[in-house]
Amino acid sequence: MSLSSFAGNPLFWPAILLIGLAVGLALGWGVGTLGVRRACQVHIRRLKQHLRQQAREECMTRIALLDDLSQALTATLNYQRVLDLALDVAIQALTPGDASRPEPLVAAVLLFDQQGVLRVASARRFTHADMRVGLSAARGGVAEVVEQRQPVLLREPASDPELRQIAALHAAHSAYLYPLTGGLEVYGLLLYAHPEREFFTAERVELLEFLGRQATTAIQNARLYHDLEREKQRLTEVEEEARRKLARDLHDGPTQTIAAIAMRVSLIRRLMQQNPQAAVGELAKVEDLARHATKEIRHLLFTLRPLVLETEGLSAALQAMAEKFHQLYNQNVVVEADERVVEMLDAGQQTTVFTIAEEAVNNARKHARAEHVWVRLKLLRPDVAVLEVRDDGVGFDLGAVTNNYEYRGSLGMINMQERAELINGQLEIHSAEGAGTTIRLWIPLSDDAAERLRQGRLTP
Repeated sequence: MSLSSFAGNPLFWPAILLIGLAVGLALGWGVGTLGVRRACQVHIRRLKQHLRQQAREECMTRIALLDDLSQALTATLNYQRVLDLALDVAIQALTPGDASRPEPLVAAVLLFDQQGVLRVASARRFTHADMRVGLSAARGGVAEVVEQRQPVLLREPASDPELRQIAALHAAHSAYLYPLTGGLEVYGLLLYAHPEREFFTAERVELLEFLGRQATTAIQNARLYHDLEREKQRLTEVEEEARRKLARDLHDGPTQTIAAIAMRVSLIRRLMQQNPQAAVGELAKVEDLARHATKEIRHLLFTLRPLVLETEGLSAALQAMAEKFHQLYNQNVVVEADERVVEMLDAGQQTTVFTIAEEAVNNARKHARAEHVWVRLKLLRPDVAVLEVRDDGVGFDLGAVTNNYEYRGSLGMINMQERAELINGQLEIHSAEGAGTTIRLWIPLSDDAAERLRQGRLTP
């Protein structure tokens, strides 16, 4: 059949028109789709560039913020200021939004006290009762942080056996604990808590770990500076107490004797004219007083710097001390010193042991009205020695004296305690009214013994 016969068909040209239209639509759709696709690709590229730029800007902003916060944290050595900044820095870094809007993030610094209890040193959003809470660090997440020396992320901290004591955590559903470490010890921890269960994301945890390391360094530096300032203050107080003690001893001893000599010399002057024979007898008394004053002054010099300790050692110094107390005050002092212990003590330890022994004996003479005082230095274990000073005096209520000690004029017990710490020792005082007093100084002779003593693992 020829083309002319198809062309003569009345449906031919409408069919051709429909085919052309279909082809045109197909071509137009393809070209349009390609244009839209290209436009989408351009938009996506621009969006990715914008997001990368925004991410870079946010990253640079966060880096600048962390740098500023780190500098602020390490710029001060004020101990309390560092503790406060350790919290404020973290809050600002975690929630850099509107400062006028209250932030529900709870934060605290907890430090171990001398009894091994975690106490609140600084906190945000804690109640007044929360500030007085003490944690034993024996159970739950707190114990895990201390034992593992690693950060811990907790869910529902209000259910923790120890953290539930803190009312500020009752509304929190997540918490992050970061240990503050120095050497092999954990001396405290940083606590953060938030009402959102998923608040502590991987990014925020990483941020807290960075700030935790910065805070640890800053707190350690501030603690060292604080301890140095406190030690300077303590040395000043010790020096002042030594001056007061010397003034008291001079007043109670040689000053009174010399005053008595002056009075008798005045009496002798009058007797020389009225009764020369009586004046001769008074001269003998003045001579005795002068000798007594000489002994008192020598005793003071001996306590200030016992030369026999430097030349002959601790045993000889303790014996010399006992003799001087007997000669001067008629106080019976019995000394028993194990030479094995003396040989194991260095010069500094011997000086400290002698000073504590002399202070304890002097206290017994002044306050105990004891007939006898026993001073014993013996070896308890191969690496532990003990100095014991015991008297049969009237004793005292140790609790009452300790509670009122800051109001007393003498700091003898505190001085003995601080001197014991200088040799890593431990001082114990036992007394009761009518039962005498016993003072024991535990002396570690090795680093391992010192560590066991510090941890309370040395028993008689």
